[in-house]
Amino acid sequence: MRIAVCDDDKAAREHIVSLIKEQEGGAEITAFASGEELLKAGEDFDITFLDVEMKNVSGLDAARRIRQAQEKAGRAKSIIIFVTGYEKYVYDAFDVSAFQYLVKPLKREKFAAVFRRAWREASAMQEQEKKYLFVKNAGVQKKVYLKDIFYIESADRKVIIHTKTGVMETYGKMYEWEQAAGGSFYRCHRCYLVNMENIASYGTEMIEVVNGEKLLLAQKKYADFVKQYMNYAKNGGIVNV
Repeated sequence: MRIAVCDDDKAAREHIVSLIKEQEGGAEITAFASGEELLKAGEDFDITFLDVEMKNVSGLDAARRIRQAQEKAGRAKSIIIFVTGYEKYVYDAFDVSAFQYLVKPLKREKFAAVFRRAWREASAMQEQEKKYLFVKNAGVQKKVYLKDIFYIESADRKVIIHTKTGVMETYGKMYEWEQAAGGSFYRCHRCYLVNMENIASYGTEMIEVVNGEKLLLAQKKYADFVKQYMNYAKNGGIVNV
């Protein structure tokens, strides 16, 4: 697990590092004295602690540029935790999908609780990176990583897999694909199996995935879907809602 700590206050920076080490002594931690240093490193960290108010490049600006780079490269959003002495920036944190917002002076118990949740989610992201399905498409077996699947659709006798790189047509029964995909996918409608990692929003009748497409959510399944999605999130699942 690779963690970045970016704060232009040396004492604050060292304090955050010490709190992380209390939780995970084996974590690989890199400290930065400015947003410029962090961006110049050009590295993709699993968890980043960012001070909001820094000279030249603020934490918010650094976070926006990190998100832009991740989107451009097609990478999943990493975990960003803002650390600041001011609560007034809390709403700005939502614009860059911040995981949490911690106010200085940091309280050890609060920090520990947030860190453990972040660690679980980052660990889940790493595990999800490794999982895949074999899909027979145009007579060729192809490996498709689960993280790259938006949703799986049943259309007549075909199964259509909607991925970040395009659409693949294959065959099979939906319940078989449901079993193969595992617990991070949910059968929201008889025709749709959605990857909960790639859900952007949902309502009582519709689920929107991160590519903008909208899937039907069967009314009778809404309560169960919310329960399953909350359990998925609680257990460290990747959440974009």
